[in-house]
Amino acid sequence: MAARVPLHVDEIVVRRASPKDAAMLALVGAATFLDGFAGVLPGEALVAHAARHHVAEVYARYLGRPEVAVWLAVTANGDAPVGYAMLTPPELPEETMEEGDLELKRIYALSRFHGTGVAQQLMETALHEAKDRDARRVTLGVYAGNVRALRFYERNGFRQIGTRQFTVGSLVCDDFVLGREM
Repeated sequence: MAARVPLHVDEIVVRRASPKDAAMLALVGAATFLDGFAGVLPGEALVAHAARHHVAEVYARYLGRPEVAVWLAVTANGDAPVGYAMLTPPELPEETMEEGDLELKRIYALSRFHGTGVAQQLMETALHEAKDRDARRVTLGVYAGNVRALRFYERNGFRQIGTRQFTVGSLVCDDFVLGREM
């Protein structure tokens, strides 16, 4: 196993994503989804999900919507993508949503960058934007078995407000819906 190279958050730049970043976002999305769930969910379901949801065209559509904000985390010494966050109007189950909610649609960081502060920097950027937009609450959906993510969200003030079912390929998974008051 290769040794991890220690990284510090000051080696990462978080910037607003633009349409030219769609391919980078798709790569990070597919890589983190596969890395996070390989061995947890069936491979066929993971590949089908990534092929449908983590492609440049999907990200280009998000980036073309003025109500969607996307931030890309890149290395300062080469502009290599290492993570991203996306804030959207809510697409979660209606019964969990309230007027003034925004959804943290995704917040992903490559596993090599876990523990470096990248995810926290992305979270703070998204929460700052939500506050600037006068959001009442930020919501998100997370796989119920993703303990690491659940701990991260709890540390950032998120609490469970509901559940939903989420399809990965043809597999139906249970998610928690979390919310954080602004």
